[in-house]
Amino acid sequence: MLKTLIKAGQTFSFCFLLCQHLLAHNGSIAYAYPLGRITVDGNFSDWPQTGIKYLINTHISNTRPKDASDFSGFFQLGYRLDDASLYIAFTITDSDFIEDTSQNVRFNTQDGLELSIDARHLLSGSGVAGFMYSKKLRNTNHAFYDPFARAATWEIMEVAMTTRGNQRLYEWRIKLGSELSVGKSIGFDFQVFDKDNDGSFSFSAWGKGGSKYRDPNSLGDILIMPANGKLATVSGTVRWDKPIKEPLPREVRIISLQNKSLWLETEVDSLGSYSVDVPAGNYNVIFPESYVQRGAVVYITTQKHPIAVSVTPAKKILVPPLVIPATPAPDLIPSRGILHDFTTGNAKDVDGFIETYQNYYGIPGVSLALVKDGRVVYHKTYGVLNTMTGEKVNDSTLFEAASITKPVFAFAVQRLAERGLIDLDKPLHLYLPYKDIEYDDRYKLITARHVLTHRTGFPNWRWMNEDGKLNLKFTPGTDYNYSGEGFEYLKMAVEKITGKKVEQVLQEEVVEPMGLYHTFFSKNDSLQRMVAYGHFDRLPTNNDLPDSPGMAYSMHTEANIFTTFMLYLLEQKGLTPKTYDVMLQKHSEYKYDPGEEKPNIPAYMGMSLEVRETPFGKSFGHGGNNGDFKCKFEVYKDLKMAYAIFTNSNTSDILLENLRKFLVEGKDKP
Repeated sequence: MLKTLIKAGQTFSFCFLLCQHLLAHNGSIAYAYPLGRITVDGNFSDWPQTGIKYLINTHISNTRPKDASDFSGFFQLGYRLDDASLYIAFTITDSDFIEDTSQNVRFNTQDGLELSIDARHLLSGSGVAGFMYSKKLRNTNHAFYDPFARAATWEIMEVAMTTRGNQRLYEWRIKLGSELSVGKSIGFDFQVFDKDNDGSFSFSAWGKGGSKYRDPNSLGDILIMPANGKLATVSGTVRWDKPIKEPLPREVRIISLQNKSLWLETEVDSLGSYSVDVPAGNYNVIFPESYVQRGAVVYITTQKHPIAVSVTPAKKILVPPLVIPATPAPDLIPSRGILHDFTTGNAKDVDGFIETYQNYYGIPGVSLALVKDGRVVYHKTYGVLNTMTGEKVNDSTLFEAASITKPVFAFAVQRLAERGLIDLDKPLHLYLPYKDIEYDDRYKLITARHVLTHRTGFPNWRWMNEDGKLNLKFTPGTDYNYSGEGFEYLKMAVEKITGKKVEQVLQEEVVEPMGLYHTFFSKNDSLQRMVAYGHFDRLPTNNDLPDSPGMAYSMHTEANIFTTFMLYLLEQKGLTPKTYDVMLQKHSEYKYDPGEEKPNIPAYMGMSLEVRETPFGKSFGHGGNNGDFKCKFEVYKDLKMAYAIFTNSNTSDILLENLRKFLVEGKDKP
């Protein structure tokens, strides 16, 4: 986290900018006041009749309630210091109350409520504990990196649910312990699930945003108020410094200067206005994020000086406008790729590009290697392997290679084919019948070549289907559909043919011949020590490692190590020239969704390699996307140039897409 970024003559702290990305809330605010004695029994007669009612009217799912009788609701809240607990009372109106009494009850098979809380609510970083409740289901989700969330169990919860006509009443007590204090703000939100008799399912919340069970971006803020505490209204506007059509930032952050545990975010409306009630004190008003992305364009929202405001109780304070430069931040892509003229003297330009894009898009960690004239000329790591610990990425840090696993496995299969151990055009069922798809005789047409060129007819993954079953989208060999399932079938067939576990096959056919060491395909102690954490929206995910190798997704490596594989392919080692020619032929045309932008140069699927016919000659490579890890490699055959980049983030798409332009192809021509 101590890495410093240099941008446009200004120095920014990487930790500060990344934390700004991490911790924006959704703009909803509630105020909790002290309560008298409350019994958690689903009877609200002991609640104050004059308490504020906060509407549950943010409908997050695509399916929406038909009317107020189909679904509507509100909640009230308060706290007691004597038992260090937050209390919430939910009143839900629902014409159909569905309770799943089967053995396969899930969150979307019945009505229920999931509550999410960020109790520590730190600007420096904290996480969410989620609790899903119904009569037949108790489920929890915990941010493993957050001490409170990690330790939170149902023992800190007391819940009662009753029904009254077409109303459902939920009463919650949450034991917050030392995290409950007057004057503090807490992250909070929930989702109410509504299953109807017609089979429809919807979910609604207090504030915007999904994944509330893990993402503090999707939570609102609760302010713990003293008895009879007075509030003042702070209001202002946000605007661009010149007219443009881009939407403004969604929230403004208010930070107390006296109490570091008090910060809130309030929503900015479509006209750029905001208003928030806060206790007396001195505050800074800033944007939650230092950059906002609008499509592929980034704007800098960092204020040279935050707006300071002094608040007096029961007053209305008008804040000077927050003004954003309407000039996009530089994309840094040159007209000619810098790798053509690369020397160690201009390596700082590479560093500046990577670090700036990390900054723009909140990418925690990167491993990068560059090849020129057929040899590695630069390797560097950037950023952190975990945003919460701040531990830096180093030369030993390993990343999930995701689908880049596929061409490595494909290389091993083609080595076996050249020795006659497997026939790429022989139906795989003759080597190994596949019970999961045996009900469809068409599967008996599938060959290894179909797998390696994504023409099996399998879906990418069976769990993406509504029924969760493996099926065929078309007759094998007649069309293209990218599929990880095919690689899993081929893996099992290779193990049957060779009598060896696939990791031994990879060791013999790829790792040892190439010297591709410190590359792993399943869990082991070495990998556990060196692996980076993946990140969704700058929040770390648990680094659970695969117990068994998956040939579509499970390789772990890093950029400098992986150049060994790239250079092997560039120098056409290990396979015959004829096989290499076949690898780079067009085997499958890509498919594009309606409205999806097609590339302006020919691009197609070779033998488990993505091939492009660029103005600089043919290139080949592959990308990888496991969600919280994204990566890419590309080799320019005629130029003898290449790059490999691995990131531990779901937000790195634009970096991966623009890196080839920055390094080789230059800015797009009109």
